[in-house]
Amino acid sequence: MISLEDKIKVTETTESRLATFDKENIQFGKVFADHMFSADYRNGEWTDFEILPYGPLALSPATSALHYGQALFEGLKAYKNLEDEIFLFRVGANARRLNSSAERLCMPTLPTEIFTQAVKRLVQMDREWIPNKPGSSLYVRPYMFATDDYIGVKPSDTYKFIIFTCPVGAYYNEPVRVKIETMYSRACEGGVGRAKAAGNYAASLFPAKKAKEEGYHQLIWTDAKEHKYIEESGTMNVMFVVDDVLYTPTTVGTILPGITRDSVLKVAESWGMRVQETSIHVEELERALKAGRVKEAFGTGTAATLARIKTIGYNGNDYDLPDFTENDFSIRMQNFLEDLKRGKEKDLWGWVEKLS
Repeated sequence: MISLEDKIKVTETTESRLATFDKENIQFGKVFADHMFSADYRNGEWTDFEILPYGPLALSPATSALHYGQALFEGLKAYKNLEDEIFLFRVGANARRLNSSAERLCMPTLPTEIFTQAVKRLVQMDREWIPNKPGSSLYVRPYMFATDDYIGVKPSDTYKFIIFTCPVGAYYNEPVRVKIETMYSRACEGGVGRAKAAGNYAASLFPAKKAKEEGYHQLIWTDAKEHKYIEESGTMNVMFVVDDVLYTPTTVGTILPGITRDSVLKVAESWGMRVQETSIHVEELERALKAGRVKEAFGTGTAATLARIKTIGYNGNDYDLPDFTENDFSIRMQNFLEDLKRGKEKDLWGWVEKLS
């Protein structure tokens, strides 16, 4: 096992911004904790492990990632309960997914031990930044990008890996309206839809902007080939409760294998719910909506955990879902996962790690 214990250079900030942080009014992604982790890849190995004050990066104008898009990221959260105990959720799964993305983008993998130890060390240093209000957490953003000072299309020889954190509240403050997208595509077969590549999100911005102008919060993406099959919802995986069965699209190569998605499916099965991972035809979904068979729809992801969907738009028609009740599957699942992540539910899967 690789240990970073004696390899990380630590420079603590001399001007903490913690006193300016309003824990009662947390906006998502706009406030950043005091420190960040940094490592460099060169000559075939990772080196220069460092925790330092959060701040700007110095980059060459010719930095490869800025021109050719060799960049990826991950997202996970640290949680604090009312007893000030700190927990991480499925950090190893994030490390493995980062490496899967790296392989697809021709980038170096990062030993899982380095990823997990760096996350834990950084979270420990900035533990006072973790809010303990219900629905709040410390968002952890690891990312990697190519750093060759070179203009030319080829895999970079050098890379930088960084982790920073930010206290966050709810990603969505209300149930969302989504539109099924049948013109633009998020990803295609043989592409990088399964990777958490930075460019995937850039490609989604224009169609998402158009949807917002039409009164929707997000899109439900369909397959690029025929626009007949449901894929993802915005930046989330998507699920439907139809006739008391939980349906979600199979994670083929165009769909990101979400960690929250996997968690929801495993917990649902443990509750005795019938789960179907399958191709979902848009017209079949529309027929189920018209017949009132779709009881719930929601997106899953680290940022939102579960984002409930109240309206689905398709072909100029809006289909409203039933009003939410406390007994709904999505509400019960949201509450269970939030309690599990704070050590308040029994962890049957070995997902939760308490930090000392």
